[in-house]
Amino acid sequence: MSAGGIGGLGLVGTLVVLAVGWFFGIDISPLVGAMQGETQQTQVDPSQLSPEQRESGEFVSTVLASTEDVWQKVLPEQTGVQYTDPSMVLYSGQVQSACGGASAAMGPFYCPNDQKVYLDTSFFSQMQDRMGAGGDFAYAYVISHEIGHHIQNLIGVLPKVTQMRQRASEADSNALSVLTELQADCFAGIWGRQASQNLKITQEDFSEAIGAAGAVGDDRLMEGAGRVPMPDSFTHGSSADRQKWFARGFESGEIAKCNTFGEAGL
Repeated sequence: MSAGGIGGLGLVGTLVVLAVGWFFGIDISPLVGAMQGETQQTQVDPSQLSPEQRESGEFVSTVLASTEDVWQKVLPEQTGVQYTDPSMVLYSGQVQSACGGASAAMGPFYCPNDQKVYLDTSFFSQMQDRMGAGGDFAYAYVISHEIGHHIQNLIGVLPKVTQMRQRASEADSNALSVLTELQADCFAGIWGRQASQNLKITQEDFSEAIGAAGAVGDDRLMEGAGRVPMPDSFTHGSSADRQKWFARGFESGEIAKCNTFGEAGL
């Protein structure tokens, strides 16, 4: 990950927002605890982090602050629902969440039970090295996608989907999962549009995000693993669909345009 910052906005210049404390809004105790070989860590000392981990934390903090600025304005304006800030947990290797244990192999995820986003510090390098989807705005897309799940939780989408999936067949449950993920992509696009002025988003930045959305499509991932893509087994959506819904959110800036469920006849 470069030290330049998203959209040409240098991290050194933007991190004034962090002056009130290290990693504002981010819990790094699992990361420090893992470094020390401890299962619990009661006191966090950022000086124990590696330069790469510091940079990741600083970058994530900047993006998280941007999502909060955008959604605190957009969500009540468009839905009447007040936005409450989620928390971000950076971890290394494994972590325990209110949704159960998780490892780096799962990738980033949002847990509605504790309203926290969990991000392994190695994921950005995996995007760059294994998926060919590097770049600051590509990484920001991943964070904003997980925040999109928080939006779904606040407006009641996630609880409804959970109930529906419990009664559905495996194929129908997978289809509901895809619709949920594509809507989160669309919400990520809304963030990108709203934040574009402050973060000076360029066409190159937009292309990075579109590339990242394509790189994490189920078909692309299955092909990369030597498997034949099977749409019935998709849980996040094809590369083309993920790119389409991110672009729709970016172009429209409207939550109402992100109704993946309605377009599917639900």
